[in-house]
Amino acid sequence: MESTANIQEQVKEKYGSAARAVAKSGSAQACCDPGLRCCDPITTNLYSSGEKGLIPEKAVQASLGCGNPTALIDLRPGETVLDLGSGGGIDVLLSARRVGPTGKAYGLDMTDDMLALARENQRQAGVTNVEFLKGEMENIPLADNSVDVIISNCVINLSADKDRVLREAFRVLKPGGRFAVSDVVVRGAVPDEVRKSMLLWVGCIAGALEETEYLSKLTAAGFEQTSIEPTREYNVEDARQFLTEAGVDVDGIAPLVNGKFFSGFIRASKPKAACCQPGCCMPALTGAKE
Repeated sequence: MESTANIQEQVKEKYGSAARAVAKSGSAQACCDPGLRCCDPITTNLYSSGEKGLIPEKAVQASLGCGNPTALIDLRPGETVLDLGSGGGIDVLLSARRVGPTGKAYGLDMTDDMLALARENQRQAGVTNVEFLKGEMENIPLADNSVDVIISNCVINLSADKDRVLREAFRVLKPGGRFAVSDVVVRGAVPDEVRKSMLLWVGCIAGALEETEYLSKLTAAGFEQTSIEPTREYNVEDARQFLTEAGVDVDGIAPLVNGKFFSGFIRASKPKAACCQPGCCMPALTGAKE
């Protein structure tokens, strides 16, 4: 199994390359090879024309997510929002407009090129209630109980230590805070060789959790009211040509793939009374600051 450090370096390189491609030409050609075929239908048609009209085009082009978390969560004026793995900043900028001038939207990313692109997109959009932070979602650089809502778009599945990410998310959320992320999810058992075939098509299949495991990890981190709502299901027919060219027996793997991989909207909340007495939450948070 690859080390956490190696996986982080691979993710940095992939998304840094995508950011540089967008900054240079306005197209994320680097996100997959060749020419975005493996990104469809994961990253396409996620935002409405109205949403796209509110933000710079390069913020849209740099979006390599699998959903639109800002469309599925009720953001209220004055709230503080944190986007884990904020990329080019599309979800941060949309969130900032919804929480208004009395609210705040943070974007957290570990990739310098993405942060530079996001800050330039913020400048062009003229949005002031936004702050982009450099850091890892396994060690969120914000105080305990400081955020009302955590969003993320097809990023948590890229972490090699998802339990730690979820503990950190729980830590920084205020009591009663909401966790509302889009992610690729697996339904039921999938053979390793099928995962490898799908990985040729969609990079963010890597690390995707099985849905019951995802819910179990949320509960173990301390969350309640956990749920997963499928938003887009993936079918090998969407990638028949690409997979065939890669030497994959599409008809052979189809029964093992169809209905197994989907984009899901994952919801959870931090209990309003997070602790009955000082220290009672510590078991769920152990290791968050190691």
